[in-house]
Amino acid sequence: MEYTWDGGLPDLFSDLVRCETRLYNALNDRLRARHGIVTSQFEALRYLRDHPGARVADLAAEFAIGIGAASKSVDRLERQGWAVRHPNPSDRRSSLLALTDDGAQLVVAAGRTFTEALDELVGGTLDASSAAAAAQALATLRAALERDQTGTPNG
Repeated sequence: MEYTWDGGLPDLFSDLVRCETRLYNALNDRLRARHGIVTSQFEALRYLRDHPGARVADLAAEFAIGIGAASKSVDRLERQGWAVRHPNPSDRRSSLLALTDDGAQLVVAAGRTFTEALDELVGGTLDASSAAAAAQALATLRAALERDQTGTPNG
């Protein structure tokens, strides 16, 4: 597929990465100031809330990170008292993850902050139609990358 707009795919990539970095950093700042967590912790807590009984491998797959990095992330959540590991009755080699009551309360409170910040950062710039078109384009790209397991770390 060939693109004809000025700059083409390299500029699209650059804009995508720079927007992601700036949004991520802004969300980090807001979440840290209000809740003492960072975006990656919020995303992990939100995933555990939405996927009860997830395993470390499930977190790794969702966030396209290695198993070791996902396990260390869960270790940090456990140390804060926001998540726990329970033995997996169907596979002794893995654990099932769950939010603690504190983790469940935190993800609700931080979720409000996260949504407010995104509304300011994205909604204040893009109209609903543009945001929907961008979301659809990114969802299509993400689905293709995930289907082909592109960029999936080993281990």
